[in-house]
Amino acid sequence: MIKPQDKKRISLFLAFAFGISWAGALVIYLTGGLENSLVFDLGGAQVSLASLLLPTVIMFGPAIANVLTRWVTKEGKQNLYLQPHFDQGRWKYFLAAWVLPGILTIFGMILFFLLFPRYFDAELSTLRPQIDPAGTGEVNIWLIVGIQTTLAIVISPLINALPTFGEEFGWRGYLQPKLMPLGGRKAILWTGVIWGIWHWPVIIMGYNYGFNYFGAPFLGPLAFLVFTIAASALFGWVTIKAANVWPAVIGHGALNGIAALSLLIMQGEPDTLLGPTPVGLIGGAGFIILGVIFFRSPHAFEPELEAYQSASPGEAD
Repeated sequence: MIKPQDKKRISLFLAFAFGISWAGALVIYLTGGLENSLVFDLGGAQVSLASLLLPTVIMFGPAIANVLTRWVTKEGKQNLYLQPHFDQGRWKYFLAAWVLPGILTIFGMILFFLLFPRYFDAELSTLRPQIDPAGTGEVNIWLIVGIQTTLAIVISPLINALPTFGEEFGWRGYLQPKLMPLGGRKAILWTGVIWGIWHWPVIIMGYNYGFNYFGAPFLGPLAFLVFTIAASALFGWVTIKAANVWPAVIGHGALNGIAALSLLIMQGEPDTLLGPTPVGLIGGAGFIILGVIFFRSPHAFEPELEAYQSASPGEAD
């Protein structure tokens, strides 16, 4: 059972996380939404208000909520889950977080194009003019795509670490351990559900799925819940086993860096609820299958270190 003081802390954390992030989403909605967001000229560069608020106010809402909740409830700096643990082979969870999102994304992408080959652009007609503007045909575009994909898997976890820390320090660094008294499975499940619902305002505004899908804009948020629960199994697993948030930060960054890969080799307008990106039900098949394996495993979500526990020192409110 969750301690009464932790129930209060969870409620306060969620109020802060949703309040901050959804306030940012409301500003975007009131100023034109994602598609028609206000545009500013910053030193000659055209930058939209949405592109400024998404990686800052919205993505950092959970991290700010973590800090504010600790301050308001006098919980202090205990159990921040920021200390990395590499002993006893725990480096493997960092490695898994680094490479699995890319592998699972590519698996789902291949599966989608096998099922719907009409959407596969073998000529890379969208990408070709950018790589071979002279139209000489001497450039091996598929080789370049392969190199770029490899670089995305290797580098993107580092490039995207800052904005993804804004989410993971909240979800996996605060909410998930507070829910662990429910049991690992339930903690991961509820974290995934809450994480998905937190995204709903931007999903409704067309983020990830757009508007041209069956049941728009209402089925998109539900489909995204399937993805966040599945992804939460992976990110929650590496967090629990490594007893810190950094593998989840790395995994989330890796996912964000490669999620749009399929759009480079796509043609036409497929139903985004299905794919080819990993947030689609088929494009995300790799994450879903792995999530099912984790949820069915009796020991997948059992902590291996005492450092990852639900203890919450500090004065009760």
